[in-house]
This record gives sequence, C-alpha cells and structure tokens, in this order.
Amino acid sequence: MKAQEVMGTVDDKGQLSLDEPLVVEKHSRVRVIMLFLEKEIDEDDESKESVLDSLRKSFREAKAGKTKPVSQLWDGIDAE
Repeated sequence: MKAQEVMGTVDDKGQLSLDEPLVVEKHSRVRVIMLFLEKEIDEDDESKESVLDSLRKSFREAKAGKTKPVSQLWDGIDAE
C-alpha cells in the first residue's frame, strides 16, 4: 500500500473536495483516513503562491550570481 498526503475541504453536505488532484498511475480503490485540523489556518500565513514567488526570485538571484558566502550569513548572529 502506498500513501499520499493531500489537503482538502469537507463541505456542509459531507462531500470531500481535494485542493489538488491525486497523482496516480491507474484507477484504483483507496482508503481514506481523515485528520481534522483543530484550528483554522491563519489567514496571515503566507499563501502557497507567495512562497513560490519568493523561491523563484531567490533562484533567479542565485543563477545571476547574487549570492553571499555562508560565513557572511553568520556575521552578527550570536549563538550561545
């Protein structure tokens, strides 16, 4: 048995709607185990698209050579 984790929403009729399509090789039966969030996701959290945009920007900067040595990143950080 293989596992795949996806997020979804249960509507007022009890129907499950997945946020993204499942990645499957063929039609098959599945076992569904529901894990309900104890609190709603904070709307202040960065959206998935916002995080992806930030990663894309960082990747472009790295490809353009706009990087700093790791040793420089530690400057000013006091570890105890």
